[in-house]
Amino acid sequence: MSPTNRSLGLLWLIASLCLPLMSWVLAAHADTIPVKSAELRIEDESYVLNAQFDVAFNPTLEEALQKGVSLYFVLEFELSRPRWYWLDEKLIQQAVQYRISHSPLTRQYRVATGLLSQQFDSLEEVEHLLSRVVSRPVIAVDVLTKGARYEAAVRLRLDVTQLPKPFQINALASRDWSMQSEWYRWSFTP
Repeated sequence: MSPTNRSLGLLWLIASLCLPLMSWVLAAHADTIPVKSAELRIEDESYVLNAQFDVAFNPTLEEALQKGVSLYFVLEFELSRPRWYWLDEKLIQQAVQYRISHSPLTRQYRVATGLLSQQFDSLEEVEHLLSRVVSRPVIAVDVLTKGARYEAAVRLRLDVTQLPKPFQINALASRDWSMQSEWYRWSFTP
């Protein structure tokens, strides 16, 4: 092995070891999305999630939208049952993805989730939509044991893995691209 190949191999090893550490450090300094509240309620034979976030796009994300880059936000919900003798039993792990894009021709923002999409005239309306989770069904009432204690958790985050590759590299180097809430956890007894 030539000295050049050996040094390239060493650089590759160092980069592969440092990259996860860098992403962890940057995630620790990410812009946070405050969680105001979250709860589970009974509606039509199922428990539904209601949550309130405080989403505010920073200038970097606004500029990216204006230039045609779609942003993907993920709402994650987990419900588990604590067990003293083993790991907690995960009953539900759900994720809902929101794709936000901007059309310069119509000057409207589009928010799509699954097959459904909505058009908005301003970014403030998009922020308001992302900030409120209302009556999202999560589990049927008869699945949970009455009187048992469950742990629920919810968070909202920008999914940087869905960005174009050059922006993913920027996301590692800039905290403007690391927007997420902490896990908001609460106990729940049906």
